[in-house]
Amino acid sequence: MLYSVPGTPIEHVMTDFDLTPPTDSQQRAITASLSPDERRVLLEHGTEAAFCGVFLDNKRDGTYTCRFCGLPLFRSSAKFDSGTGWPSFFQPFDPAHIRIVRDTSYGMVRDEEVCARCGSHLGHVFPDGPPPTGLRHCLNSVSLAFTGRGEALPDTLGRGAPEGQPLA
Repeated sequence: MLYSVPGTPIEHVMTDFDLTPPTDSQQRAITASLSPDERRVLLEHGTEAAFCGVFLDNKRDGTYTCRFCGLPLFRSSAKFDSGTGWPSFFQPFDPAHIRIVRDTSYGMVRDEEVCARCGSHLGHVFPDGPPPTGLRHCLNSVSLAFTGRGEALPDTLGRGAPEGQPLA
């Protein structure tokens, strides 16, 4: 079963963004443009080394989007320093943009986060974050892109507004 947040089944999704997965040709074209490290993390559910990600210390105001498909995932206002070595957020841009799947790799049981539109691996979510949610969305920088405040969001899949437009 998929979850929007840990323990809460997805019943009905409401978002301004089209969550239809990329077409096969879009999938192939985007995959071809990825670096080997991006492929390893996004498509093979890998993890980047701690304290090396480009967004760990990013303090700019804006929106973090999926590196693969461009879907908005987290606002900079929800980012916090968890001390773990990965960018961490306490709340997603829209809960419908994230899917949680059970991850039993490496002899552990964790909640893996994937992009709700393209299924790319983002990181994991843990129940040790700050208020108001108590969650720590611990993400790989390589899974993300960043759009500064007032800049147009990516429209990677050519879907039109609200993609390709600045957020209000």
